[in-house]
Amino acid sequence: MSISLKRAQAIFVKDYKEFSRNYAISIMLIFPIVLAFLLRGAGPSLPGALGYVLNFSFVILTSFAQACLIAEEKERNTLRSLMMTPATTMDVLIGKSALVFAMSAVVLGIATYIMGYVPASIWALVAAIILSIILYTAAGTICGLFSKTLLDASLSIIPVSIVFTGAPYGGMLLADDYPIFKVLEYAPSIQLVYLLNISNTDFTTGDLLKPLLIILAWTVVLTIVSVALYQRRLKDE
Repeated sequence: MSISLKRAQAIFVKDYKEFSRNYAISIMLIFPIVLAFLLRGAGPSLPGALGYVLNFSFVILTSFAQACLIAEEKERNTLRSLMMTPATTMDVLIGKSALVFAMSAVVLGIATYIMGYVPASIWALVAAIILSIILYTAAGTICGLFSKTLLDASLSIIPVSIVFTGAPYGGMLLADDYPIFKVLEYAPSIQLVYLLNISNTDFTTGDLLKPLLIILAWTVVLTIVSVALYQRRLKDE
């Protein structure tokens, strides 16, 4: 499938202009930073605190913003027009995801710096954050495609919040009593927390690779699903 950088860039610029005018979505940019300031004094529980900041931010910023951008196109009936242009599926999805990716990367980078976290491997942390941003952007795209209005998009991310943000706590609280909940250990949010909890003085490459590979698998699956759903909607239109 061909990709036109000019078309993707044009979609990026259009979304940036629309995003800058939508203060309800733009205000989400400050939430991770405010949360980081509130939790940076967590002391010994710092890795857990950073995990909460990141996992919460992926939903409230990355998925929410992406879902709203897609839903806004549908609400104005401009997504159909966009589908009818020469832009390919990848042109549209890359163009519409680039803004959210850039915003999330910058804001979460600032939040991580504020928390003062020292990772076992800076490259593993960067890779995990990049993969997670792509994962949650794909989740936001799926939510947006199932939403008809911005209000629908706001409600559609609730399941994402429950499944991903709540997974670490569900796994810790329920796994011992209900073994079926051990499956939550493979949620990307829990794997991110595991990665953050790795000691920077005693770890192996395998310790870093396992959570990264699981997050990568989630990212690939959700990305494929989001592309398939977009193409299905294109055919329906």
